[in-house]
Amino acid sequence: MSQEKKEIKIEISPEVAQGKYANLAVISHGPAEFFFDMICLTPNAPQAKVQSRIIMTPENAKQLLFALQDNINKYEKTFGPIVPKVPGNQGGNVPPFIGPNGQA
Repeated sequence: MSQEKKEIKIEISPEVAQGKYANLAVISHGPAEFFFDMICLTPNAPQAKVQSRIIMTPENAKQLLFALQDNINKYEKTFGPIVPKVPGNQGGNVPPFIGPNGQA
C-alpha cells in the first residue's frame, strides 16, 4: 500500500512572521501536554517576560525533538559544529533551557 503525501498550505500573518526573539526556554509537562515558554532574558534585569507559550501533545513534542535534531545536523554539516557558550560558566556548556521544577 502506498501512502500519498498531502500538501498542506500554511498561512502566516505579517505580525507572526516578524517572530519573537527568545534566548531562554522553560519546558514543563503534565500527563497530556508539554509547555514551551520562550523567554527573552535581558542581562541584569530582575525579571523576564514570556514572549510566547507553545503547548503540544507528547507525541508532537517528540516529533519536534526529531525535527530539531535533523535540522541541527543539517546546519552543522553546512556551517560547522554548534558549541553552546554560557557567559560566566567556567568549562561547562549548560544550555539556557530549564526543565520541570526549574531544573535543566
